[in-house]
Amino acid sequence: MKKMLLSIGFASLLALSAFAQDKEADRVDNAGKVMQEILNAPDGIPQSVLDKADCVVILPSVLKFAIGFGGSYGRGVMTCRGGKTFHGKWGAPTMMALEGGSAGLQLGGNATDFILLLMSPRSATSILSSKVKLGGDATAAAGPVGRTASAETDVTMRAEILSYSRARGLFAGISLAGSTLRSDNGANKNLYGKDVSAKAIVFDKAVPVPDSAKDLLATLQKASPVNKSKN
Repeated sequence: MKKMLLSIGFASLLALSAFAQDKEADRVDNAGKVMQEILNAPDGIPQSVLDKADCVVILPSVLKFAIGFGGSYGRGVMTCRGGKTFHGKWGAPTMMALEGGSAGLQLGGNATDFILLLMSPRSATSILSSKVKLGGDATAAAGPVGRTASAETDVTMRAEILSYSRARGLFAGISLAGSTLRSDNGANKNLYGKDVSAKAIVFDKAVPVPDSAKDLLATLQKASPVNKSKN
């Protein structure tokens, strides 16, 4: 009887582990679809801005997301260009969480997608190491929209993180100042099947690219194969 209970318990743990991994894999897969749709849209992220981004954070289909008193949060993925200076190919994703925010800003709706572009090595390294407050620990601003928009505006050039939202088919730059962005190490463990830090994923290539991320990376590699920033 004891052996039977142990077997049942072990089987249940395996089932829970598989469910958790599938859940995170679905999140990564959805991030790839969101990124592809936004990059294909005529009013999407300007090419000159994307080409200077070191990392991209995608938080897909956040339901009833509230920045403020609601205490809701969004979860998604972050992928960076390879190498210490972020000039290599887009690499394996690390799971991320966006939390908190300004009491004056409330976002609702059926589903909201968020895209954040990390425009400096400092902002990328900081987020990989610890929780970062947007607008505090790292300068943040609403990103410019439209294929022909320039990355050379004062706001764009000063900001370390540019943020966007898409809800009900409308895509726009949005300020997420006051929110915090952090690595979700629990989700990383679920996705990769072991404890692995965000820094190890990005800088050390500690894990292979999961199948669920291949479309996302292929989309970004095709859209922006070269980092054109001067860092």
